[in-house]
Amino acid sequence: MAHTGRREAKDAARESCQQLHEAGLVPVISRSDLEALQEDSEPLAPVEVIEEDVSLREIELVMVLGGDGSILRAAELVRSVDTPLLGVNLGHVGFLAESERSDLAQSVEAIVDGRYTVEQRMALDITVWQDQKKVLHTWALNEASVEKGNREKMIEVVIEVDRRPLSTFGCDGVVLATPTGSTAYAFSAGGPVVWPEVEALLMVPLSAHALFARPLVISPNSMMAVEVLTRTDARGVLWCDGRRTTDLPPGSRIEAVRSPKAVNLARMHRTPFSERLVKKFELPTSGWRGPVPPQEALLARTTALPTVRAAEPPATTDELPKSTVGHEMPHDPDADPVETRDETAEAD
Repeated sequence: MAHTGRREAKDAARESCQQLHEAGLVPVISRSDLEALQEDSEPLAPVEVIEEDVSLREIELVMVLGGDGSILRAAELVRSVDTPLLGVNLGHVGFLAESERSDLAQSVEAIVDGRYTVEQRMALDITVWQDQKKVLHTWALNEASVEKGNREKMIEVVIEVDRRPLSTFGCDGVVLATPTGSTAYAFSAGGPVVWPEVEALLMVPLSAHALFARPLVISPNSMMAVEVLTRTDARGVLWCDGRRTTDLPPGSRIEAVRSPKAVNLARMHRTPFSERLVKKFELPTSGWRGPVPPQEALLARTTALPTVRAAEPPATTDELPKSTVGHEMPHDPDADPVETRDETAEAD
């Protein structure tokens, strides 16, 4: 699958098909991609067309040439099967992609040799209710975002976890995300970066007019919900992965739980996520010295720190330090009480 709106992606598709054909494999593309490639009148290796010459269930792997948006589009097409996706980044950040354009030949070679593993990514199962009726049942890999429908009006919402309300506020929206989506919309909204292997759900308010509007990290077995309140006429809109949308009139309820069906991503490299994070965001790491070598770590002893104890209180009050400011007033218990003026008697 290629982002045929980009010349670079179309060239990469031709190169990949040629390399796969020469290796004895059968490249398969969609009818729309085939027509887009034929428009350029450039040579193309023999290919088959998906759902015409071969069914989706017979495909071993889907190679996506594009950015994260192209990978999300491919995830929609393979949702009904367990076919893994392998992304080659031709976009900007490309967190979902496994390799870059410069590594295209090596990526195809790894596919030919079967040198890849399959990683399962959590997805969301989304249900929308209106007037006690289910009006939509869909899914999302990155996030489901409840957003205001009109730019000039905030939406009033109440957020809920495990069927218990947490808070009510006006906001631009609420992002319900997976760990995979923590580096997408939720990240730009100030949410935490969650490692892909961590099983958790995220709820991140968008520009909430409230004191308690912090990002929440929730159990994967919990249910998150957002209700669009009816105390204003502001309407909302639901976006799933920024691709599928539906209107949310006041009174709508959006529920999100962990989907029983994961999305399979093919991996050729066992690169730690921390390394991918540094590379994708170009984070500064100068000055890093690294961990202590294993042998030196075994020889190193833990330093014993001295115990800090509180100072003993003085034994008697005589030992208390005297104030150096002002003077103490002497106290004589036998002295006459201070006379006060009887203003009433004096007036008489």
